[in-house]
Amino acid sequence: MKIAIATDHNGVNEKKEIIKALSEYEIIDLSPDNNPTDDYPDFAFRVSKSIISKEADLGVLMCGTGIGMSIAANKVKGIRCAHCSNISQAHLAREHNNANIIALSYKQDINELIAMIKEFISTEPSTEERHQRRVNKIINYEEGTYNEL
Repeated sequence: MKIAIATDHNGVNEKKEIIKALSEYEIIDLSPDNNPTDDYPDFAFRVSKSIISKEADLGVLMCGTGIGMSIAANKVKGIRCAHCSNISQAHLAREHNNANIIALSYKQDINELIAMIKEFISTEPSTEERHQRRVNKIINYEEGTYNEL
C-alpha cells in the first residue's frame, strides 16, 4: 500500500517520525522541503492529486489543527478527507465514510498520531448497504447527479 503524506511548516519533525513508524508501507513524502512560508492548501492539493491519480492509495495531512488541510483537500473531486482527533474517529472515517485522507493536528502526542494513522490505514471500508448508499450520495453530488434535494 502506498501512503502519501504532507505537512506545512507545522509538524515537520512529527512527519519524519511518522514516516519511520510506517516503514511497512511505501511512503510518498509530498512535502520534503518545508519552509516557514508554506501554505497548507498547496500540500493538501498535492496529496489529493496523488490519490486521484492513483499514485497513492491513502493520504495523511498535518498542519496546526488539521482543519485547514481537511477543508482544502475536500475541495478536490473524489476526495473524502476526515479531520480526526482520536482512534475511534480514524476508524469510523474509513469504515463508515470510506475516507481516503486523514487530516491531523501535529500538536497531538506523536504516539496518538501514529496510532490514529495506523488505525485509518488498517480499517477496511464497510460493505454494509447503508454506508455505501451514503458515500454514493456524496459521489453523486460531486458528479452533479444527486437529485434528492
